[in-house]
Amino acid sequence: MNIIETPIAGLLIIEPKVWKDNRGYFYESFNAKTLADAGINVSFVQDNQSFSQKGALRGLHAQKDPFAQGKLVRVIQGKVIDVVVDIRKDSPTYGTHYAIELSGENHRQLWVPPGFAHGFLTLEDETIFTYKVSNYYDKASEIGLIWNDADLNIQWNKFLPEEGFIISDKDQILPAFKDFNSPF
Repeated sequence: MNIIETPIAGLLIIEPKVWKDNRGYFYESFNAKTLADAGINVSFVQDNQSFSQKGALRGLHAQKDPFAQGKLVRVIQGKVIDVVVDIRKDSPTYGTHYAIELSGENHRQLWVPPGFAHGFLTLEDETIFTYKVSNYYDKASEIGLIWNDADLNIQWNKFLPEEGFIISDKDQILPAFKDFNSPF
């Protein structure tokens, strides 16, 4: 596995080595030792998976302590633009977002430590997105940011026209970044 640092401290891209032949491909999608060697010492407690059609926008979500979560995210099938926002108040990149394409073809993964709001936009039908999390889901600990916040300036429509987005009612009423009081 190749571990790549991003411009935001703690946020890492993980590129597995993929072996391909006439049967298809094989790769190691998780290795605790490799992650620990990269400074990711985490015990995952839950795996989550979503299935979405093109245009599904999920996020931007996080959980606050005592249920804050680190996430190891990847796409099994299809393609997404994965976006994280640094919500760690003492971070020099507080309020900065990072976007990356994850797909079933590029096999890339993203390590999202606690202290980030996370979301993604599916770019293909029948996209399967999966993530390992370091803490259990807790409804009372849910926090988030509105996906189209002007201050965050995430250019979702650079990838798909906005009129094609499919967004939950819950995600339409999340607070703007300027009104958000980060617990991190």
